[in-house]
Amino acid sequence: MAAALLANVLYSTGFVLEKRALAAMPQVTVRQPARLLRLVLGSPLWIGGSLALASGFGAQLVVYRTLPIAAAQGIFVSGLVILVLLSSVLLGEETSGRERYAIGAILVALLMVVLSLKEGSDTVSRSAPAPLILLVCVPSLAMGVWLYASAERRARHRHRMPTTGVEYGVAVGLLYGVSSLAIKGVSSYLTSSGLGGAVVDLLSSPYPYLLLFTGAFGLVMSQAALQRCRASLIVPVCTTVTCLFTAVLGTLAFGEALPEDPLRLALRIGGTALAVSVLLAMPKHDPPAQPRPTSQHDPPEEPQPPPHTRELTTDEPRRPVAEDTGVPAGQGAAASPRKGDGGSGEY
Repeated sequence: MAAALLANVLYSTGFVLEKRALAAMPQVTVRQPARLLRLVLGSPLWIGGSLALASGFGAQLVVYRTLPIAAAQGIFVSGLVILVLLSSVLLGEETSGRERYAIGAILVALLMVVLSLKEGSDTVSRSAPAPLILLVCVPSLAMGVWLYASAERRARHRHRMPTTGVEYGVAVGLLYGVSSLAIKGVSSYLTSSGLGGAVVDLLSSPYPYLLLFTGAFGLVMSQAALQRCRASLIVPVCTTVTCLFTAVLGTLAFGEALPEDPLRLALRIGGTALAVSVLLAMPKHDPPAQPRPTSQHDPPEEPQPPPHTRELTTDEPRRPVAEDTGVPAGQGAAASPRKGDGGSGEY
């Protein structure tokens, strides 16, 4: 429990520090990963955030050795409260009422999952068949990358409403879900004796390679998404997808049996269904910015000239505006005859 709570604090702090660092950088994109890495590695604040996230992964290894997967995810999701508080204080982000209700419903849903656990009756599995892990993880990675690319194509449309980041959060959450399963697998190889043999066995498993893939792609994708979207929304969505993915597919892949008691089974299934429903109902776009209300003390706006007119500079002489004589261009101006000249038109 202590390791899980520490992981929550480290994850939330790391995301907020990275978001704050990204706000001061030029726009980054997944299409230029080398430039993205050069920018983030040059920011001490971002490096501090990444070290906090890495420490959170280390605490997660301890959690997976002592708690069932579903119980661990229920505790991890409580870090959303810490994340919302930190993003409000340090980033100045404001969540809408609908989003606050959604976050509260997510916490209730995963609390139901935790209540479905019973001490002494839930087993902690240590291993899973490698073909089954690959069957679960490879399609999920492909789905996450495809979903992120689709969100990027839609975001490039100039007249499209700004996205809140739900699509980005789901895509990155799938990658982090695979990473969470890989961490669970790595934890089974941590032993106090026979370190050399454990390392050889670990390298022959798919887990370190899944961690390398999710680490590289997750880093680039999450940083670009964090810079464009609010951390107070994208991180809860990402966390929800990661927790549901790990709790459901991880429980099946690692053979941690579902509860036999009907009430506990209903709590676990109902909590999962509620979290998915809330995720689907979250707003997909930020509301358009409201114009600033005018005050009676504000100076009146100066009338703007028509778009076809050209302002004259102070050094440019002003020409008198001639009256429209009705004579076509190129035939000269019409002259008025002087009095007494008999209408000859001579001056």
